[in-house]
Amino acid sequence: MIRGIVFDFDGVLADSELFHLRSYQEILAAAGIELTKEQYWNRYLGLDDVGVFSQIASDKGLLVADEELELLIREKSRRFEALVTRENVLFPAAVGVVRALAAEWPLGIASGSLRREIDLMLQGAALSDAFKFIVSADDTDRSKPAPDPYLLAVERHGVRASECVAIEDSHQGLQSARAAGLRTVAVASTYPPDSLTSLADVVVDGIEQITVEFITALARG
Repeated sequence: MIRGIVFDFDGVLADSELFHLRSYQEILAAAGIELTKEQYWNRYLGLDDVGVFSQIASDKGLLVADEELELLIREKSRRFEALVTRENVLFPAAVGVVRALAAEWPLGIASGSLRREIDLMLQGAALSDAFKFIVSADDTDRSKPAPDPYLLAVERHGVRASECVAIEDSHQGLQSARAAGLRTVAVASTYPPDSLTSLADVVVDGIEQITVEFITALARG
């Protein structure tokens, strides 16, 4: 039985990864650091802002004080919010999928993004009321690929992990959900399907494939 669904946000519901990348690139360029799309996709995508800046600093052999890290995160968030407020950035099928599933199961979000960024994008799509809860980067000490975000999501659903399904697009997110004991569905919106099969129970090409019938069939095994 499936009694709860947990969505990742960026790359699953929101077509926003390029906006995150652009925000990081602008900030890092000012420090003389180039971040290519390939580098971001292969090494940093799926991490929260703390994880991205900390990992880049480690990769470059740089020391970043806590105060400087906080400033970088605030500036990145400011730039990102300025980009996404201009338009609805959710995937075209996302609203219909969420509304259909919400009529059958309680829904939650487990994301590495900041809560205010998620709220902003949901408001832009008039979808804020569809979710029982949001677990964001603000809510756990450890982010994906650690299981903490999904463990908290299961707790907020009030069910067992095996009764929840996580819908993810990144390797780190799938690792997090699987470590927490959830069933996993990978959406191949960010990475090729064959790179996700070892981490997911099912791989789909796009979110439009995640219908009520799909979840019902998944529950039946």
